[in-house]
Amino acid sequence: MEIPTAETSGEISLYFHIPFCSRKCPYCHFFVLPNREDLKEKLKAGIQLELQRVLPLLKGKKLISIYFGGGTSSLFPEGIKKILQEISPSTEVEITLEANPEDLTLDLLSYYRDIGINRLSIGVQSLYNPSLKTIGRTHSAEKAIRAITDARKAKFENISIDLMYDLPNQDLKSWEYTLDAIKELPITHLSLYNLTLDPPSLYYKERERIQKEQPTGEVSFKMLRAAVIALEELGLHRYEISAFAKPGYYSRHNTGYWLGRPFFGLGPSAFSYIDKKRYRNIPHLNKYLTALEEDRAPVDFEEKLECEAATNEHLCIQLRLIQGVDLNTFEKKWGPISKKPIQALIEQGLLEQNGTRLRLSEKGLYFYDSVAVELI
Repeated sequence: MEIPTAETSGEISLYFHIPFCSRKCPYCHFFVLPNREDLKEKLKAGIQLELQRVLPLLKGKKLISIYFGGGTSSLFPEGIKKILQEISPSTEVEITLEANPEDLTLDLLSYYRDIGINRLSIGVQSLYNPSLKTIGRTHSAEKAIRAITDARKAKFENISIDLMYDLPNQDLKSWEYTLDAIKELPITHLSLYNLTLDPPSLYYKERERIQKEQPTGEVSFKMLRAAVIALEELGLHRYEISAFAKPGYYSRHNTGYWLGRPFFGLGPSAFSYIDKKRYRNIPHLNKYLTALEEDRAPVDFEEKLECEAATNEHLCIQLRLIQGVDLNTFEKKWGPISKKPIQALIEQGLLEQNGTRLRLSEKGLYFYDSVAVELI
């Protein structure tokens, strides 16, 4: 699946961090808040003020995608409707909503479809009930399947799900049960993640115990390989290390991250990438709102890498795409790259080059972290 890499000047995306959750998962390291109405009112006020700062900056830009992430963004229906009314995006814009199966009903899905959401990302994680219980999910496999089929009934044509492996007490047989269960589901995209123990999650605090319960490296490798084979057989082609899609259904929003498309992030803890500089909003709702009420940018961190470091980072990120990188096009946009580490990785069999096209080898796809360390 070929992803367009020639970005038109002025393309941009928007990300909204909607931090509400009914319950925080033990592996989650993101900024989340309890699902309370008083907190939702504060977030509405904050995003409204932040939009007033951002919308004038979109003039003359081509909006490619809008992404509502979290948290569980589907818990914020009135707020999302208000945001979309303020932006008034064209029907060509990809608009993604993250949701969890336990919160979805046919009525709520129809509501979101009616207000303009055209892509769903559902946090399924597993279709094996013992695994769901182990990682603290509150939905069952049956509920997840019903949410996906209801989404199709609500006329969503672009449905993505998340799956996780390397879970505590997970084995190859239970993983294959999940892979078999997705065969009849009307999905067009799948994001595949292995469990990582990142601070400040509960699992990170308990990492000594969790690591002992996770599959071995050998079993993990077999799980990943089994998933790649099974998904390809379903017509979900791997276009990025962790992403699989049917033709024409790759994530335009996430592809922007890999290609370096600028984006504004709104909401507490949201990241932005503008003018080759990264920003992070304050990860605290009250402080975020106070800054905006005082007409200050709600930012607590910003970073612009030195030229060489930025070039290496972008090369590393773009190599996540299966199609790889056209070096001529890349260097015109980001500047010259160091050939020595690339040659070393080619000799190790982790990268391969055909003409000006550089990509991960079959081996490199399974050892991307090693490639990243060498390049960055």
